[in-house]
Amino acid sequence: MSTQPQPTLNLITIYPIKSLDGVIVDSAKISAGGALMFDRRWAIVDEDDKIVNAKRTPKIQQLRSQFNLDAGSIDIYGTDNIIHSFYLNTELPALAKWLSDFFGYSVRLIENAVNGFPDDLDAYGPTIISTMTLETICTWFPDLNLDEVRRRFRTNLELGGVPAFWEDRLFTIPGAMVDFRLGNVRFQGVNPCQRCIVPTRDSLTGTVTAKFQQRFNQHRQDSLSDWVNPARFNHFYRLAVNTQIPIAEAGKLLNVGDLLFHPL
Repeated sequence: MSTQPQPTLNLITIYPIKSLDGVIVDSAKISAGGALMFDRRWAIVDEDDKIVNAKRTPKIQQLRSQFNLDAGSIDIYGTDNIIHSFYLNTELPALAKWLSDFFGYSVRLIENAVNGFPDDLDAYGPTIISTMTLETICTWFPDLNLDEVRRRFRTNLELGGVPAFWEDRLFTIPGAMVDFRLGNVRFQGVNPCQRCIVPTRDSLTGTVTAKFQQRFNQHRQDSLSDWVNPARFNHFYRLAVNTQIPIAEAGKLLNVGDLLFHPL
């Protein structure tokens, strides 16, 4: 007797400062803007208010950071491996000065506690992927392990209990959304996430992996299921699902172990 896969939330990763390292947590609260609280809450910008991220400079991938969300602090270091600690609520100017010295030009940090700083303003919620999808990508690039693939693609919510690319069920035709529930939180799946230059680079050094995008595109096209709407793929450099969370869900909690119910 066959049974349907039961998607389960296996991993939650929050990225407090855009483009810096993530934090694995057991639960995450939904913000007033429909994001995961603390996810991309801060961003680094230059004197022209342009965001400094890994798309713009691979040097940012040479930074290592650890966050203590309860204490509101960050430990950060560059290639010299000397750890510097800052409180995010009271020492942002000092952190900005340290980052300015690291980059070689003036930067500061800006904060948005409601919406954060998502890449896709129309799909501002967390990104969703399955563990098996990430493990499958490891077979496409045998030099990469699962942790490295996770760091390159920087998704928020990881599902277990389902086959690779199961998450492609969470989007549909252009202009429409898929309603689903993860634990007690209602989501809307919007589109397959368009990737940028960041996954083509080593997450710790910024060194480019030769022909990464070309190889990825071919494998992704070959692995696309018959039931996936091809109109959502003007190219195949897309992975994970962008979402929205209705504002009415603010204050609710996502927890590791929550089940995903689809469709509603």
